[in-house]
Amino acid sequence: MRIKRCASLAAAGALAIGAGAATLPALGQDHAGHDHSAGSSPSAGRRITMEALHAAGGVPPGWRFTLPPGDPAAGRQAFVDLKCYACHAMQGEQFPLKPGETATAGPELTGMGAHHPTEYLVESILNPNAVLVEGPGFIGGDGRSIMPAYADITAAQLVNLIAYLKATSAGSSRHAHDDVREQTAAGYRVRLVYRPPATGEHGQHQHAAGAPPARGRLQVFVTDAASGQIVPYLPVSARIESGGKTAPPVKLAPAIGADGFHYGADLVLPENTGKVTLAIGPASLARQSGAPAQLGRAQTVAFEWK
Repeated sequence: MRIKRCASLAAAGALAIGAGAATLPALGQDHAGHDHSAGSSPSAGRRITMEALHAAGGVPPGWRFTLPPGDPAAGRQAFVDLKCYACHAMQGEQFPLKPGETATAGPELTGMGAHHPTEYLVESILNPNAVLVEGPGFIGGDGRSIMPAYADITAAQLVNLIAYLKATSAGSSRHAHDDVREQTAAGYRVRLVYRPPATGEHGQHQHAAGAPPARGRLQVFVTDAASGQIVPYLPVSARIESGGKTAPPVKLAPAIGADGFHYGADLVLPENTGKVTLAIGPASLARQSGAPAQLGRAQTVAFEWK
């Protein structure tokens, strides 16, 4: 039993995988038959000639690594088979330890599928030393991640585990820290993040006596859904609905910080917020031939908040 080796991931919130699991068939074993598992559907890939591929440096312009759709139900079963529950809790799930198994403290995974891009979760599992998170329970005495690398994980297990994390995050209630929503719509991949004001010891918002109440931060990250490239020249505003009323639109200004480029505004999101609707575009810069069509249109992307 190798459960004792299971420890926290290099990325806070990715999952540890026990090595003594039953092996599942790897994806792509039968190339002649394309197997689309339940809950997944084939997506239209990008088309490019070999000449254009070589001219672009070996990958299509704006290329990024993507993972095929997985089966969340199979991912949950893999979570059980690989005994990930011995290290990580998942809100709303109960995975009792079996006789002879030893629990090891690792980060809770509730909501973490929404906090990190798919590629980052994959890297955290396959190459836990790529990013080392400083803090107890992450880095060992040798300066490397405590999370072991598991070379024997199959492609099917990896794809389905990620699908399980993403599906569980989508159905979970608000996370204890940042609120994060993400969806692909109108040709954009839009990630909406609300960072609430800092709270004190008793959960009260911190601000000096006589000073205005502390405000949180609403951030919107917009990328092209096809290429994954950041879209930096868009007018973006947010309409916040709370208590059956809609507040005037809030303009989100372009900004850059530790999280990278985003559109944002400092504000307090009401506790009874029901929906945040973003108005995006059209782009303010000149568009040349071949530019994504959505840049020339005004788009609306709505996020249910409750």
